[in-house]
Formats: sequence, C-alpha cells, structure tokens
Amino acid sequence: MPDDRNVARALLDRQSHTYAEEAGITIADRPGPLYQLLVLTTLLSTRIRACVAVAAARELFAAGWRTPSAMEAARWQERVDALGRGHYRRYDERTATMLGTGARLCLDRWHGDLRRMHKEADGDRAVLRRLLTEFPGIGPTGADIFLREVQAVWPDVRPYADRRTLAGARRLGLPANPGGLAGLVGEADFGRLASALVRVALGEESAGEVSRTAAAAR
Repeated sequence: MPDDRNVARALLDRQSHTYAEEAGITIADRPGPLYQLLVLTTLLSTRIRACVAVAAARELFAAGWRTPSAMEAARWQERVDALGRGHYRRYDERTATMLGTGARLCLDRWHGDLRRMHKEADGDRAVLRRLLTEFPGIGPTGADIFLREVQAVWPDVRPYADRRTLAGARRLGLPANPGGLAGLVGEADFGRLASALVRVALGEESAGEVSRTAAAAR
C-alpha cells in the first residue's frame, strides 16, 4: 500500500489547480485577487456544481468586473446575463443582486480592500469567518471556501481544512485533521491539497484512481 505522502502527491499530480486558479484568479494578497475570490466564493456557496460556479466567475471577470467598484457599476441585467453565459441560471437573478450588494459592502466596510478585514481579525480565524458571513450569500460553508483558498497567501490561516477537505481525506485514508494533512506536503502546497481533497469529497476525482496512481508510482 502507498504511504500517505505518496497518496497526497498523486492527488496533487492529478488535481494541481485550486478552484480560484481554475476561475482565472491569480491569488495574491492584493485587493483585486482577494475580491475576485470573494465573488467566486459567493457563486460556490449556492447549491450548484462547482464547474458551473467557476464558469460563471470567468464570465463575470471577462466582462471586466474584477473589482467591487466595477461590479457595483455594472447593471443588474448585465450581471444576470453574464451569469447566464456561464450557465448559472437557477440562481442568476438572486445572485446578481447579492453581487451588487456585496460589492457595496466591500467598498463601505473595507474600502474595497479585504486585507483590512484580515488585519481586523488579527489572526483569529473565528473572527474572519464571522466577518465573511456578513457578505450576502456567504454562510459558514462559504466562509470555509474563502479561507481554504486564501490560506495560500494568508499564512496565519494555514493549515485550514474544512469539513469537505476532511471528508475527502477520509475517503483516501489520509489523516482527517489539519495538522496531519499539513505534514504530508510543503506549506506552499497545502492550499492545493485542501482543494484537491474537496474534489474527492464531491466526486469530481476518484479516490480509487488516486490510490492506484500512488501505488503505481512506488
């Protein structure tokens, strides 16, 4: 049987991109990428397939709405149409409204810069989760999504493994706790590992195939 590190490496070889990267976000500790991650988080927080949420995010960004001021300035129908082009149709009207409201909150509360939110939390992940849930459409699951992705550039959040990450770990027989998982990869790879494990939990990646790949690589 392959050891845990081999399984983690096999998974990363098969699923090397986070959801943010798939959506075209070059994650960085800057206002633009952090806001774009917030948009993606809003889209992923509904009961819709992740690939549809990612496609919708790409359409919003292609339209030029990569900042809260640009998102708010867009007409509601324009946001609806962009979501539709990404096949995000079941929740398009409600989500278009939430994106506009969330953009205004980002501007009013954080001056368009979510680094201010990070600074206010002062390393307390519980505070960060609470502040994130103040945005429309983002509940506890959405806060987990944002923190799971942002840990790549906010080291004080790492290692962050939400319930879906841990569910994927259990399917692969890996340690079902953040510390145990963090010991399998370097710090720079932990966010990718967490995202890849979510894909296993959601059935986007086969646990059996990952295990066979790891065994073959021994």
